Amino acid sequence: MAETREARPTMPGLYTRSVEGVTPIEIAATSATVLWLALSGGFFLLGDAGAATGGMHFLLILMIVVLPVCLIWVAALAARSARIMRDESARLQASIDALRQAYIAQSQGGKGEPPHPAIMKRLDEIAGAQRNFEATLAMVGGVRTAEQASVSAPPPPRGADDQQMLSLGTPAEAMQPPLSKADFISALHFPETAEDKAGFAALRRALKDRNAAKLIQASQDVLTLLSENSVYMDDLRPDMARPETWRSFAAGARGRAIAGLGGIHDRSAIALTAGRMKEDPIFRDAAHHFLRRFDQQFTSFAEQATDEEITAFSATRTARAFMLLGRVAGTFD
Repeated sequence: MAETREARPTMPGLYTRSVEGVTPIEIAATSATVLWLALSGGFFLLGDAGAATGGMHFLLILMIVVLPVCLIWVAALAARSARIMRDESARLQASIDALRQAYIAQSQGGKGEPPHPAIMKRLDEIAGAQRNFEATLAMVGGVRTAEQASVSAPPPPRGADDQQMLSLGTPAEAMQPPLSKADFISALHFPETAEDKAGFAALRRALKDRNAAKLIQASQDVLTLLSENSVYMDDLRPDMARPETWRSFAAGARGRAIAGLGGIHDRSAIALTAGRMKEDPIFRDAAHHFLRRFDQQFTSFAEQATDEEITAFSATRTARAFMLLGRVAGTFD
């Protein structure tokens, strides 16, 4: 079933800023000011404050009358600014949705014409102002990978046995402990936040495995490219396939036999990905490279994985990217 989205205006002009002379905020501030002036005036007229003279009299007026009035209007201006910011945020979101729908409509027209330059310029401006969560995670993962590569390896032991082992040409990764399936699954989902220490630890361990690192890098590349079209894996809600279908895919089945793996039904994401696949050769090469890596790595993973582990694997961001790209590439047709 297609994913439902909240209905928003289809043209930016429908979400215009309201022009108001006096808002309820100013009315409330004015009322509070009048009330306070009345109370403070009564205090001066009926109390003993009127007996004070000179500097004390001025200080009392400042503290009792002027300072509270200033605080009232500072609060009113802050509330008005907050309201304006909310309106601007809503207008920006409406503009993004309208431009996105226009791009999708043009991509689905089948004419192969490039989008209008004004639309592309506006999309570039908005994209520069928005922060993409998944791109941030991928970037952080890339930085951590570069840091790991830049750190020199510790010196090998100097024992006779170790020297003999190194002289025989044993690769360094052969001495690493095997990557656990839990770490492999966690790494393919990428860390949830910058403070996800367990996620980063699993990612670092997975990057030490040569085959896992190749799939992680390919996944990071396609997730970053997809984010440029505002296609985020966390926004997708795929229909989850049974472990038996995933095992059939690992055994070499293709086409209708594994159609259940193409559980992505978000029309917007599919249209944007298909348009990028058609027009951008760099994206197309990255997508096919990722699909090949995913096929090879999952085949090895499924041989020893339990049904529960396959289900957890299918919920990762990497698996969702496979569902989306496989659907666009025709893997499940």
